[in-house]
Amino acid sequence: MLEEIVMKHVLKNAYEHGIANEKAVAGKVVAEYPDARKEMKLVMEKVRIAISETAPLSKEEIGERMKSYSFSEKKPEEERKFRLPGIEQGKVVTRFLPEPNGFLHIGHAKAAWLSSELARQYGGKCILRFDDTNPEAESQDFVDAIRQSLKWAGLEFSSENFTSDRMAQLQNFGGKMVILNRAYVCTCAQDVMKANRFSGKPCDCRDRKAGENFSLWGGMIAGKLSGGEAVLRFRGDMASVNTAMRDPTLFRIIAAPHFRQGTKYFAWPTYDFEVSISDSLDGITHALRSKEYELRDELYYAILSAANLRRPVVYDFSRLSMKGTLLSKRFLKPLIGQNKVLGWDDPRLPTLDGLKRRGILPLAIREFVLRQGLSKVESEPEFSDLLAINRRMLDPKAPHYFFIPAPEKLIVEKIPGKFAEGVILAGSPSGAPRKFRIGGEFHIPGADAGKMEVGSVVRLKDLFNVKILGKSGEGIKAEFAGEGMAVVSHKIQWLPAGNGEAIPCDVMEASDLLDGKGDFNENGLAVNSGLCERSCEGLELGEIVQFERYGFCRLDKKEEGKLVFIFSC
Repeated sequence: MLEEIVMKHVLKNAYEHGIANEKAVAGKVVAEYPDARKEMKLVMEKVRIAISETAPLSKEEIGERMKSYSFSEKKPEEERKFRLPGIEQGKVVTRFLPEPNGFLHIGHAKAAWLSSELARQYGGKCILRFDDTNPEAESQDFVDAIRQSLKWAGLEFSSENFTSDRMAQLQNFGGKMVILNRAYVCTCAQDVMKANRFSGKPCDCRDRKAGENFSLWGGMIAGKLSGGEAVLRFRGDMASVNTAMRDPTLFRIIAAPHFRQGTKYFAWPTYDFEVSISDSLDGITHALRSKEYELRDELYYAILSAANLRRPVVYDFSRLSMKGTLLSKRFLKPLIGQNKVLGWDDPRLPTLDGLKRRGILPLAIREFVLRQGLSKVESEPEFSDLLAINRRMLDPKAPHYFFIPAPEKLIVEKIPGKFAEGVILAGSPSGAPRKFRIGGEFHIPGADAGKMEVGSVVRLKDLFNVKILGKSGEGIKAEFAGEGMAVVSHKIQWLPAGNGEAIPCDVMEASDLLDGKGDFNENGLAVNSGLCERSCEGLELGEIVQFERYGFCRLDKKEEGKLVFIFSC
């Protein structure tokens, strides 16, 4: 029974992906036959045996064998609607709040897609609001990059605005809170303020009268005080167990010019202040954000209460974490600044630009993040989960080509003359056929060449069989051994040699951004050099192809005499 289940899933995985993946097959086996979990060593052994047995088979042969097994088809699920308090059809308004101080990563994509999808499901709208209230870190370049990433991802918004455009309103609300004694100006040193908040001790500034505070507040917004001299603090509860409520800062002085507002403003709101006020003013009904802000929900509502403004529903979902990388601009920015990576679009990075360059489809990202839904349960999905979705989406449409890594020479004798006129191979479900001129010499992958034994019969994929006669300094000697699907020891990739059918090609392969210790992986980008079909020269930059028996790759660059691809999945 176990052998049948294993073989069934090996065949299906090989049919879908070219080469069966041990871990993927084992997971399917355990899902169908839970008792297999008790003997995983045996399961893995049987999986490897089954993979070796199916490796020489063509896709057509695998399809024939699959007819002997029954596969349960997964029925399409009905759209799972998000359920939140206060939902009214046609009245839902959400928002996505990127700060233009870096490039978007897949964690931002989760927040954006969840907000967009909630609005879509209930016939509402989603607003794009740039959270640009830190002049020292933000720029128009980042705004442009974020817009491009969102457009590539397929995210659309009903409107776009900038928090900095309502600075006058935000400062007016700050002044009203001072007048109502809900906020006060604090002139304590930063270290003193921090120590007091930690211990729950109020400072003397808290006892100032509203009139004196308003005068100091006027000095802040007029630029008469310099950075670090004063901040506007919310009058919360210094004894609260929630440290976010211990008189947090609402405005701070930043003298740096703003990329959009210039030097018009000096007192800039913190995220806590501007997000609550802006959400209410923008008509947001449901403010979705990750659980890192969960303790700040109390402050969000307290600020709105003090400002006497409408209260949206705030919902905190689990923050996206992925094994082998970090979704944090604080971690990613130094890598860029220190030139440890190729830029914000380095294929090792979890940025949307990096994923695009790696050949990850926008729809794959959407499916990946929406699968997690609005759950509050912390999880750490693996990057391989995203790659599996991407592979499934690419498989039906990516054109097929041959790639030979670390090529070695195969010299074949006694090839029938009919092959001299050329061999036509199918391109892919969507690609045109390709015609190769066949001589007596071939390029084959170095890894396959090392496995060949004298006397064995191997198959040149989609071509014919050859018998290995010996090895010499010129290459591997072989002779034609028929066209039929005989029992062979290996099925190998190939390209004709010596007639211009093959051109130099590099494939960059990205691995985990972090090593086992959680540090930057210095060896996370490898290069496989080899040869690919000359017809690849006709590909457009950014086009994704399937290198048969290797994987999906995206054309990254066309250099003089060489093509450079990036391995996707």
